[in-house]
Amino acid sequence: MATTKFTQAEKAKQLHQLHHSGKLLILPNIWDVLGAKLLEDLGYEAIATASAAVAYSNGYNDGENIPFGEVLHILKRIAGNINVPVTADIESGFAANEKELEKNMHELIETGVVGINIEDTDKQTKTLLPAEVQCRKIKLIKKISLEKDVPLFINARTDTYVHESDFASPQEQLEETIKRGIAYKDAGADCFYPILLHNEQHIKAIIEALQMPVNILMMPGVPELSALQQMGVARVSLGPGFFKYAVKAMQELAIKLQNNEGTKDVTNNTVTSEYLKRLVRD
Repeated sequence: MATTKFTQAEKAKQLHQLHHSGKLLILPNIWDVLGAKLLEDLGYEAIATASAAVAYSNGYNDGENIPFGEVLHILKRIAGNINVPVTADIESGFAANEKELEKNMHELIETGVVGINIEDTDKQTKTLLPAEVQCRKIKLIKKISLEKDVPLFINARTDTYVHESDFASPQEQLEETIKRGIAYKDAGADCFYPILLHNEQHIKAIIEALQMPVNILMMPGVPELSALQQMGVARVSLGPGFFKYAVKAMQELAIKLQNNEGTKDVTNNTVTSEYLKRLVRD
């Protein structure tokens, strides 16, 4: 039976719906076509990229060091090879000003992706952008996406927990996070992503205050997935965690081979050439 092919606008609507289903959306962020097709084959209903994984796998450090043109090429390949929504981590937008951001967003939507992460750290100064500056960026992105009839899902990342030393106390940090979340929501953000947040009480307070989908990063200290589901977290992403796991597996096998071990790890691998061929053929 032929698979129904969805339009970009339909995929965007699907991504919105997945964040309001009442079921925790788990995103093991990928970095290439094969990873995307693997997750689609396993039944994942949406695919997310990780900026760090995309950068590292192509020989760049994270932090907008990979040329944006290369990112666009990778995203176009990923979005063009699967039939589920793709949301892309574009860091701060690879733009020094709003004119560059506008150009980049037009090019980004042309790749076929239907969602983005956009963060509020200034890549030049390595400090938090003023909330009003980030709100203007979110409004601009929303405006462009609606003009192009693709309701881009905006996951507004705040780095208040990255810049912990900026705050006199955890309470002040929480208050600023909530303040930014409300402002980003009012500007048009569809989800709020306080990266590095793992304190259970802070997570609950943010969800209660914002009344919008919240994204939590899987990291040391974070509550179990079942607990996050009960708290009302809408989305959990792995960032570069999936990529690190894959590299760890390769590293461990490579070390075994140096010691004349690991034959069965290779020959008994259940991921066969036939399976890989099927993934890329489907």
